[in-house]
Amino acid sequence: MKIHTKHITRYKFSDDVQFGLQQVRKTPKSTRQQNVLSWETRIKQGKKELSYEDHHRNTVELVSFETGTTELVIASEGVVELQDTHGIVGPHQGHAPLWLYLQSTERTKAGPGCKSLTKALSSEKALDQLHELSSGIKDAVQYKIGASQPDWSAEKAISEGVGVCQDHTHIFLACARSMNIPARYVSGYLMLDDRTVQDAMHAWAEAHVDGLGWVGFDVSNGISPDLRYVRVATGLDYSDAAPISGARIGGDSETLHVEISVAQQ
Repeated sequence: MKIHTKHITRYKFSDDVQFGLQQVRKTPKSTRQQNVLSWETRIKQGKKELSYEDHHRNTVELVSFETGTTELVIASEGVVELQDTHGIVGPHQGHAPLWLYLQSTERTKAGPGCKSLTKALSSEKALDQLHELSSGIKDAVQYKIGASQPDWSAEKAISEGVGVCQDHTHIFLACARSMNIPARYVSGYLMLDDRTVQDAMHAWAEAHVDGLGWVGFDVSNGISPDLRYVRVATGLDYSDAAPISGARIGGDSETLHVEISVAQQ
């Protein structure tokens, strides 16, 4: 299957910006289950300084914008061909050691909530435990758009009982790591059945299972990634895989508009 994706991020600033620098992580990479046929990022009122691969093997584009900028538009578009590998990404690759993905972050610290979820697991094999964990999180934390805040931790989402895909993923990571299973955050695009236009990227988790390598788990949808999923960036949590992050001087207030379209070509 071939999927066409277009992702437009538009910033508008109330005052002139003196200088800004953004890290853009919107470019997917060719892997075992996906082949990037074409991809391009276009910048309006900004400049692409360079592109590099970070220690998570993410493609990062560095974008600058200078004095007088009142609007910045970052548009990425391309076609990716997908194969169904039943969520299996394969062996670990890259410069980051596998043990790195056992480390917790502020968003993925396991506390009482995570311990309760892992204690409830009855399976003996790691892969079965992870599938059971995914189902347990989905039951414990209701998916509800707009219910959580971007800086919520895994424990916060569990205590509130609601969250979005980012929260589900952080909980899975916290639990898996507490079980001594390397796990990482994945951001990407998901082709939906009921609509083409979306307002955010999707998120899911990957855990490293002996004999299989990295395996994906989409807690929010209760499945492992299939032909509809385009992998883009990975990391220890959302901050490592965020589509755009950075800083600026000036432009005291801003408005942000995101438009994403994902459709079969």
